[in-house]
Amino acid sequence: MKVVRESLDLQSEGLHPTFHDVTEKVKEIVNRSGVKNGVCVAYSHHTTCSVMVQECSHDKTYFGLEYLQQDLCNIMEKLVPTCRVEGQYMHPGPKHAEFGNSVGEPGEWTSLNTDAHLRSCFFGRSESIVIIDGNLDLGQFGHLYLIDWDQVRARPRTLQIQVMGE
Repeated sequence: MKVVRESLDLQSEGLHPTFHDVTEKVKEIVNRSGVKNGVCVAYSHHTTCSVMVQECSHDKTYFGLEYLQQDLCNIMEKLVPTCRVEGQYMHPGPKHAEFGNSVGEPGEWTSLNTDAHLRSCFFGRSESIVIIDGNLDLGQFGHLYLIDWDQVRARPRTLQIQVMGE
């Protein structure tokens, strides 16, 4: 069995959830791997991000979100409102804010992203996609997205890709 691992470096925008359509880049990784039948795992170690397969809805808002993405953001805003003020959520507590400062976070305010952590729990941080005859089996409309729910600031993100098979 062959195992190939690569990563994709991405940049979130901040101020709103950032959706990265990584479909074509992941297809290129699968193609380079030479795996004809197996599985591709897309995984984010960032606890404020999600990885999902969803339809591309083509139409976009003035801010560049596909309509389906905006619909998802609207629903998530109702379920898990964006953290706007200190104390809105129990997290972060003073110990966590102190920890964040100790590892180089640029300020206590950067820990006010509890909504992003909770939203990522709904969708998870990975997807496994079957590879058939060298192609990702995404169906007719499926696209692979990394979503950075953290709106506090723009930052670099990494998506891990592991391809396994014959």
